[in-house]
Amino acid sequence: MTGSSQTELELSHIRAWSPRPPEEPVTPAGTAAGDDAKKLEAVETAPAGSSQSSRAPSTAVPAYTPAMRRKERIQFATLCWTLFLAGWNDGTTGPLLPRMQSVYHVGFAVVSLIFVFNCIGFVTGAAANVWLTDRFGFGVVMVFGALAQVAGYALEAPAPPFPVFVLGYAVNGFGLSLQDAGANGYVASLKENASTKMGILHAIYGVGALASPLVATQFSQLSRWSFHYLVSLGIALFNAVILVAVFRFKNQDTCLAEIGQAPTHDSDGDNDNNKYKQIFGLRVLHLMAFFILIYVGVEVTLGGWIVTYVIQLRGGGPSSGYISSGFFGGLTLGRVGLLWVNQKVGERRAIFLYGILAIALELVIWLVPSLVGGGIAVSFVGVLLGPIYPIVMNHAARVLPPWLLTGCIGWIAGFGQAGSAFLPFLTGALASRVGIKSLQPLLVSMMGFMIFLWALVPSSARRTD
Repeated sequence: MTGSSQTELELSHIRAWSPRPPEEPVTPAGTAAGDDAKKLEAVETAPAGSSQSSRAPSTAVPAYTPAMRRKERIQFATLCWTLFLAGWNDGTTGPLLPRMQSVYHVGFAVVSLIFVFNCIGFVTGAAANVWLTDRFGFGVVMVFGALAQVAGYALEAPAPPFPVFVLGYAVNGFGLSLQDAGANGYVASLKENASTKMGILHAIYGVGALASPLVATQFSQLSRWSFHYLVSLGIALFNAVILVAVFRFKNQDTCLAEIGQAPTHDSDGDNDNNKYKQIFGLRVLHLMAFFILIYVGVEVTLGGWIVTYVIQLRGGGPSSGYISSGFFGGLTLGRVGLLWVNQKVGERRAIFLYGILAIALELVIWLVPSLVGGGIAVSFVGVLLGPIYPIVMNHAARVLPPWLLTGCIGWIAGFGQAGSAFLPFLTGALASRVGIKSLQPLLVSMMGFMIFLWALVPSSARRTD
């Protein structure tokens, strides 16, 4: 009996790997050996249209075709537009802050409530992302996040009473967190040129953050200053439309299969509670999430509050908002222009190098009372900070379990975006007590803490518990 089973299994191997199709199908004879042989052949050969295995569509994909390459480019361009909107959103607030204070008659601490509620939205979205994505799928969650941003901008555009205006920031933060998590997780799951694509994705974020202050600075000088959010509303509506058109509410595995890539993890994994337990049991996940929280906080705080800093302490005029554009322009340039440095030095060591140089330039901005020199230094700080975010996302793909990668990167990106609310609020609270001069000491200390956290992040994958 044992010899018969071995013979049948060997025959199934020969048929599965033969360059010609077998003349006779492997038919189950009601025995365990027949069933095993049938399953083995179905998995290894994955014939088109086979209904013998329900797992075949999730593991077997057709050969890569020009149509798939075109589809992949369209998907990537769509996610780039989503990140453009994220950058546009983060670059908007800085030039409008002085106008908000004058219109609503509030000080630094009260106006910073927009960052607090933005933070609440970000953290809520990051925590809900894993459950929402498992329950409804990648495509549905991305569209839901886009519609939340539309609702947020609709609340902000008419310059409503301040509590309603702040609520708009919370709704906006929730939607942005879901999209940021989905976009980063999707690109990190790509097999071809993921590092380069991650750099390009976040360079497009920088383009949005560069363009937004140019427009916001003009609106800040108009009586209808809040109409800037109508421009943001138009961009958000277009974002929602193309997400529906391209991803069509499909889950991530289906979207990856459409571009010829099999899923990198077992989609029939454990239940939601167990997945949460696995994800939040990873020490490296929390280190990277807090690193990104500090990084994003430094980035948005510098890009936002630098305008107020320059106006009050360096004698800048109404056009000081363009310094914010210079910072985000440097951010964009660094994410593309320093790719070769990352490869030459090594991505892990590059973050230490960029962090130390950025601290040195921040000391120049702090200690040298020059408007022009400070503006130039701010732009170079942007260049140095630019590559850090995509490097961290690439590193996450190397050290985190592949079957949890999308959920982990979603949490890192979503939780990290809370830094864009937390640190700017902390800056406003300090400024209300000791003045905006507290900006530079806070940034220098946070950059130093960021380097310390990166030293704790392991350089290679470790066994998960």
